[in-house]
Amino acid sequence: MAELIIKNGLVIDGTGSPGFKASVIVDNGSIAILRGEIAGIDAARTIDASGLVVCPGFIDVHSHAGLTILGAPHHDPKVRQGVTTELVGIDGISHAPFKNQSELHRYIWLDSGLNGYPPMPADWLTVAEYLGKYDNSVAINIAYILGNNPVRIWSVGWNDTPATPSEIEDMKAIVRESMEEGAWGLSTGLDYEPGAYADTDELVALSETAAKLGGFYHTHTRSDLRAISNLAPFEEAVEIGRRSGCPVHLTHYRQSAQGKGSHLDYISLVEDARDEGLDVTFDCYTYPYSGTHLVINFPKWSKDGGPERLMAALKDSDDRTRLKKEIPRETLDDSWLTNFTQAQNKKYEGRLLTDIADDRDQDPWETMFDLMIEENLGVSMVGLGTNAHTLSAFVSHPYGMIASDAILFGEYPNPRTYGCFPLVLAEFVRAEKHLRLPEAIRKMTSFPAQRLGIPDRGLLRDGFKADIVIFNPDTVKTDAKLGDPNHYPVGIDYVIVNGQVVVDQGENTGALPGRALRRGRPST
Repeated sequence: MAELIIKNGLVIDGTGSPGFKASVIVDNGSIAILRGEIAGIDAARTIDASGLVVCPGFIDVHSHAGLTILGAPHHDPKVRQGVTTELVGIDGISHAPFKNQSELHRYIWLDSGLNGYPPMPADWLTVAEYLGKYDNSVAINIAYILGNNPVRIWSVGWNDTPATPSEIEDMKAIVRESMEEGAWGLSTGLDYEPGAYADTDELVALSETAAKLGGFYHTHTRSDLRAISNLAPFEEAVEIGRRSGCPVHLTHYRQSAQGKGSHLDYISLVEDARDEGLDVTFDCYTYPYSGTHLVINFPKWSKDGGPERLMAALKDSDDRTRLKKEIPRETLDDSWLTNFTQAQNKKYEGRLLTDIADDRDQDPWETMFDLMIEENLGVSMVGLGTNAHTLSAFVSHPYGMIASDAILFGEYPNPRTYGCFPLVLAEFVRAEKHLRLPEAIRKMTSFPAQRLGIPDRGLLRDGFKADIVIFNPDTVKTDAKLGDPNHYPVGIDYVIVNGQVVVDQGENTGALPGRALRRGRPST
């Protein structure tokens, strides 16, 4: 007897091909596709998917849930969108390996406005120990990519110094060991310290190591290079791929709201690289809003040495004067703040930094400095970071995939936290017709699985793992928007992870069938 039969649905298998009528049989965590009669097949449960689409579970290749999901394992904001697998460790920000607990906790602290806190104290050091935290204890599957921040902390430390040849060899060994323990490649966030202190040659050396083990290079590029040109940060990434032989993935790729030139220049950069024979892909989110932590606004010198140095700079009058001169005013405008933990600051949730400054009778720099001290660096922000008029060109491009880049805490998170994937189905497919439905599903399923190298997910195919979404193509939508983000989507009726139903008629069942997906190992 099978565990589950899904019948009468339109199966869109993730390849980009048109849908077809078939039944999906789930047994022992895997699937079989049957186009014929199912009358002779018994199952413990049958789902009638008449009028619904049955497709693979969505794969989010840019997730900041690696820590927070350990404390909120049901993961409602994402699993109700149909997400069944997420890639964590992106932006160079991963949380293993570390030499000791002190270094791990310091790094969690510096990064807390972006990735939050796990149940504390964090009690792992190695990649293997960290991945073990996810097995059958969270709602979805977790894939892990190694960030260059912990790699640099391990070998070079927290300071803005060039890596020596021996330190680079040590870092390469850490990349090898981490990938042997299950990491899928190397990530960088070249606006996040101390990984931002790495130069191009260092990143080429680490990427060469990742490439030899079948990994890829996943990068938040270096914004400082925009002083050269708008495309210079991405040109550096492509050059790293060219020199290292490592596949390159440009994350949250889009034209900025303040960007000059044409969005076609960005598209051409990727297309030209692929015409050259380089393996370059990208992801983009579906809302025109950026999201990160306030720490990113501060210059490198203020973080040279770790979080303690930044706290000292925030409290020092001379450093504050210098910071005011170096942080442009336009950086502070159109920044909505969230993730306040102190009772006296809760009233500022979801408000503009400039409005908060007016309430406090301060300039915005002083307000930001004081709030960072009061909140122990953990303030998050949402901003106008993307040109809304050109976003559809990135969402619909064949070399691009969908990723949420969502921060999962604070009372007013970026609306993509709740609405990224259903927005594709409701707006970019149904309403605006930038994409046909089978292609949209490919960009959220098999294409990211291909990018990661996951061999048995992302498609509805005999023998593949039973990660499945069942949704109504006519009614699926999201009401999540800026200033009112906390809305679960409508029309995503069922979500199945590893053969277990985690969303049943739109409600979370409480099941925790997720597991870590380790490179080079079976995903059972």
